[in-house]
Amino acid sequence: MESTTALIVRVTPGVHWHALEDDVVVGRGHALHRADGRAFISIDTWADDVFVALAEAMTQDLPSPVYTVVAEDDREHLGRWSMLGFRDNRREDEYAIPTAPEATGLGSAVLPAGFTLVSADRVDEDRLRALDQELRQDVPGYAGWVNQPEEFHRLTFENRWFDPTTYLVAVHESEYVGLVRILGLPRQPRLGLVGVLPAYRRRGLARALLAAAMRPLFERGVSTVSGEADESNPASRALLKGLGALRTGGAVELVRR
Repeated sequence: MESTTALIVRVTPGVHWHALEDDVVVGRGHALHRADGRAFISIDTWADDVFVALAEAMTQDLPSPVYTVVAEDDREHLGRWSMLGFRDNRREDEYAIPTAPEATGLGSAVLPAGFTLVSADRVDEDRLRALDQELRQDVPGYAGWVNQPEEFHRLTFENRWFDPTTYLVAVHESEYVGLVRILGLPRQPRLGLVGVLPAYRRRGLARALLAAAMRPLFERGVSTVSGEADESNPASRALLKGLGALRTGGAVELVRR
């Protein structure tokens, strides 16, 4: 790749970078700092040399390791990141999950005795935050996740796609033991998480949570929900395939250490 004369400007240190040529923005970089302490970077530019300049500046400014995510079939960007020393860290399969009960088999899902489902806007926020954090530890790529109170509130309840009918908490004897979260994105609602604490698994609770969250979407005419499962997580992949989910693609998480 050719060298560039672009000037790299730290617009917001550690978060936003611009590449300038003759005072014109020819490229942008952004770093997402996640609650597990990892930084994911993305770059928007058509020019290879500007891409390299931004990537080098960003990886020098940020503590190692640095991560990025690329679609599995995006050979151009996979090649760009690879040349800069980024290597495969993990892979995710992406699915389209039907909402129709006859397609998913969730029409027969029954909430186990002794459990109730409560919408997320009617539970204790501190306890919900703790449950979300605990469940994430079992999700590949999210170990070490720590929910900060203000950030959790903003991302959950101030999220424009928050839908209390599709964000449900399973309660057993006043204990929060599982949840399902589907964000109502306009083009394609997304299954963000479904999880149950280890002591309450293998009772059909996850299916009951999914059935309850899918029902209002199906009634609104939404035919599918998107979802992801790590290639190393056979339980999640089996759950989605058991719902009639179809693989639609995949993503590669890359890391430069």
